[in-house]
Amino acid sequence: MEQKTFDPDGVGVDNGSYFGLPFDTETARLVLISAPWDVTVSYGAGTAYAPDAIIEASTQLDFHDPLAPGAWRRGIATADIDYALLEQSQRLRSDAERVIDHLEGGGSPDDDYVERRVRRVNEGCAAMNANIEAQAARWLDAGKLVGLVGGDHSTPYGLIRALARRHKSFGILHLDAHCDLRDAYEGFAFSHASIMYNVLRDVPQVGRIVQVGVRDFSEAEAALAASDGRITTFDDLALCTAAFRGETWDAQCRRIVDALPEQVYVSFDIDALTFENCPHTGTPVSGGLTFNQAVWLLATLVRSSRRIIGFDMVEVCPSQDDRIDAITGARVLWKLCGQTLLSDAGTNN
Repeated sequence: MEQKTFDPDGVGVDNGSYFGLPFDTETARLVLISAPWDVTVSYGAGTAYAPDAIIEASTQLDFHDPLAPGAWRRGIATADIDYALLEQSQRLRSDAERVIDHLEGGGSPDDDYVERRVRRVNEGCAAMNANIEAQAARWLDAGKLVGLVGGDHSTPYGLIRALARRHKSFGILHLDAHCDLRDAYEGFAFSHASIMYNVLRDVPQVGRIVQVGVRDFSEAEAALAASDGRITTFDDLALCTAAFRGETWDAQCRRIVDALPEQVYVSFDIDALTFENCPHTGTPVSGGLTFNQAVWLLATLVRSSRRIIGFDMVEVCPSQDDRIDAITGARVLWKLCGQTLLSDAGTNN
């Protein structure tokens, strides 16, 4: 369907693109790449199927967004999905599952049985990172904004690396139930639980990570977050405590945004939200942000005149019996796209 015949108020178009939009990658301002990958998930699997499920759910979405009116008209295009990643994810997932089962059963991580499989998984994850970085670099070099749809939370590493090659300094707004500060969790160098640890180690251009809504983390992660000056944490308990004592969410959002530099990458793990928004996500945790709280935080970020230079939306786990995860994922993705385009256009309100 051509843009001139596209009716934004009409029936959603099943054209294989996010939101059924008619934009191509050459003319759109924002390009969405997909990462159908969930090799190292340690509890519930299935996020590798999120891109297709979100595309399907997104065609039922209405386009008017009062917080970013008309921003989508600047163009949101869907890059071709590399389904070879999905095939490789499925192959390596069996190796990862055997490692996890072995460790959870009390087995030693030094067993040859484990080491061979961990090595295969790590090599495969490194190749996935290179794939995503190359995809992102292609569109960034073409002058596009880039967002990533996962997949598990290991998948944005390549996009963040690609942005770091093009920006001297930026911060990360990290919405998540988990800190993701584990060093090679379960032996997997690029675990979904290690993404922010890996960024801190490998990407010096990231000068600040502001974590919001985290509520399930290890003592080692808490110690690292407290000792590393690049990390600022607004954990779920602290946010609730402030609310119980009378601080509005708007005021809390302004405090969060004040901790960020001018250029910001947004990493949005769907399990930052409360259960009813994502009941099948891989590692669900009680508590969390409401959908509207998360959206208000994104809008506050853009109203502050900060610029979103890229984003990811990860850990959506679709279910055959319940579409709510994909429905929520599609709407979070829509808000991320709108706010990113708004910040880029310099039309902040």
